[in-house]
Amino acid sequence: MELKINYQYTYFIHPFIIKDGKYQRYLLKMLKDKNCNLKVFQKEKDFRMYQYFLPKTRDFLFSSFSFGNTKLKKLEELPIETRAAILSKYSCNIFEYTLKKDIQGKVDDNKGIFFNIQRIEVICFNTGICFLVIKTNLEEDSNFANILNFNYKFRDINQEVSYLDAYDNIRLQTGSFSEVETFQEFIKNITGTNIEAMKLDIDTERFLTYSYVCIDQECWNSINEFDKIKHHFIKYANILPADNSRELEEEKIKTFSKWKYAKLGLTKQSCALFSSSSDMNNYTILPDEYENQYFYTYLLNLYKRIYLKKLQLKFKDPKKVKQARKEFIDFTKNLWIQEITEDETGSILNHKMQEVFELEILYEGVKNKYDILYKDLNIEKNRKSTIIIAIILVASLIFNILNFVALTRI
Repeated sequence: MELKINYQYTYFIHPFIIKDGKYQRYLLKMLKDKNCNLKVFQKEKDFRMYQYFLPKTRDFLFSSFSFGNTKLKKLEELPIETRAAILSKYSCNIFEYTLKKDIQGKVDDNKGIFFNIQRIEVICFNTGICFLVIKTNLEEDSNFANILNFNYKFRDINQEVSYLDAYDNIRLQTGSFSEVETFQEFIKNITGTNIEAMKLDIDTERFLTYSYVCIDQECWNSINEFDKIKHHFIKYANILPADNSRELEEEKIKTFSKWKYAKLGLTKQSCALFSSSSDMNNYTILPDEYENQYFYTYLLNLYKRIYLKKLQLKFKDPKKVKQARKEFIDFTKNLWIQEITEDETGSILNHKMQEVFELEILYEGVKNKYDILYKDLNIEKNRKSTIIIAIILVASLIFNILNFVALTRI
């Protein structure tokens, strides 16, 4: 059965790391960019987001909720260097690139898969962990196979062009990005070198994908059951091309469904929500929830995964152990033990994401290093204390002997 779609979008996510001590300078660079604006969240405008996240998580992700018009105006009036210094104290800052119009492109002249880049954002945490986020959608295209091919190809756009040539090059048809190399330069200008990311074994050439699709109700309804099109869902969740012929295994995907006509698939490389227009919610409310509340739930778990890797690396450096211990305690207290939402769907989804990213295993690994170093530190402290006590006792004994000798001579 050839699937037709009613609505879709894909976010491509590129993690990158700012070197320790350089974060404020990076914010200054973003503030100086005329095409880049600080994204401000407001309670009235973003009420669903405000309501979804619990206060501590909301403060961590969206500091700008506390700005208010007066505070924001005062911030904008400050010298740009002062603004950068103030923003660097907040746990997270989000910047949005101003695009004059949707950036149009296409995949391969012969197949003619046209797409738009609708939004480009940079999400920066003051730990130096950042994410370049690119929102795309296909232009007036109702063929599900084209979505599979587009997601499969575009996620590798940051690789060497010679590699892309092996399976249909991508050409961006716009004045801003005339070709792939131009777009790669744009990415590099934002993310800088890959040195810090490589230290954490982060793939900087392949984007993570966060995708939504609503297929036509004729393909999935009360008569045509999901099992008939399950193989399409598996390809979608695994970011495989339409002509993939290898045996597909659903077991490798962590699946989740709280809805009758929608199913979500999770892997370490992707988060894909596959739905049918048989339910009106799937092309009205759910796309917005998935693009906002659930997206930041995903991003927060991705952040935790990278931050735990960063702590692992710090614990290996004797010069950074003391700082790593403090950061681990803060992370545990402020993020790890905190519930992020009371929303039932969001809570279940958050738990699924933690499983896929193996956060419990990563956390335990870091905690074991912390426990060993803490024990060694206490042993060393006790050893030093014992030596000091012994010295004091010996000194006291010598002092008493001298006093006794002095008394016997009187």
